[in-house]
Amino acid sequence: MQRLREILDPFLLLLIGTVALASLLPARGEAAGLAGAAADAGIVLLFFLHGAKLSREAIWNGARAWKLHLATLGTTFAVFPLIGLATQQAAAIPPSMRAGLLFLTLLPSTVQSSIAFTAIARGNVAAAVVSASFSNLLGIVLTPLLVALTMEKNGTGGLISLSSVEDIVLQLLLPFVIGHLSRPWIGGFVSRHKAMLGRVDRGSILLVVYSAFSAAVVEGLWQKVSRGELLLLAAICIAMLVVVLVFTLLLGRLLGLSREDAIVLQFCGSKKSLASGVPIAGVLFPASAVGPILLPVMLFHQIQLMACAFLARRYGAAADAETRLAAAG
Repeated sequence: MQRLREILDPFLLLLIGTVALASLLPARGEAAGLAGAAADAGIVLLFFLHGAKLSREAIWNGARAWKLHLATLGTTFAVFPLIGLATQQAAAIPPSMRAGLLFLTLLPSTVQSSIAFTAIARGNVAAAVVSASFSNLLGIVLTPLLVALTMEKNGTGGLISLSSVEDIVLQLLLPFVIGHLSRPWIGGFVSRHKAMLGRVDRGSILLVVYSAFSAAVVEGLWQKVSRGELLLLAAICIAMLVVVLVFTLLLGRLLGLSREDAIVLQFCGSKKSLASGVPIAGVLFPASAVGPILLPVMLFHQIQLMACAFLARRYGAAADAETRLAAAG
């Protein structure tokens, strides 16, 4: 039971509860408008806080371990998108799933879980902080750009309106920059109240998810997605994660990375950020399209947590055993 609690992400349980609430009691009419406005405000607040949290030192340090960081960014923003493009050509994958799978592969890496798993595995925690933070920083620009390029090319570009660029600037980039520039005045407050601000982060994401799935349910989401399709989607997410985990393992060996840095590459390179994906999808796509597009992201999020928790514990146990042997010798 304790192991089950460690594997299951409590926040994912909240997300599932939010989806269930939106399925049973979707926001309609004026309530939908209010939910959408609250979700937009939540996105602005979310990226303002992201900007305030990220220190300038972390940004400048991003260029130092260039081999590791380039490998991580290349996996996140090149290898993953190539896998996403491959799914668009698979006849076995229903067209309704393809946009969400492609969007999933275009997202930046996670921050908190990448760092946590690196620490458990006895990897280079400092490098993980820089690599994951740098990925998220670039993702604000690269993910919308990749969405525009790849989804337009694959016939799903109609989901993206011409006003998306303005929305990205106003709802993502501008709050992020203002938050970062405000860091000298609010940095101390942010550091002292990390737990409270973390709840604000999660609350903002839950607002976006409720608004998105409400619109999708009103449009008949659960009549369009069958149980078999959900199982197929989970199987595809597992397959994608396995491919990337193996790729990052081999790439670390090919580049001659130390054990500690190879762990960073594997955990930061194989992750996709739900925290970034939800607000970016809310900005880029119409409300009725966001729910189906986020389904693969939510599934992949839990799958990656379970798989990486297992790997991190194994790596950590192996490192501890080596340390004990070295001490005994």
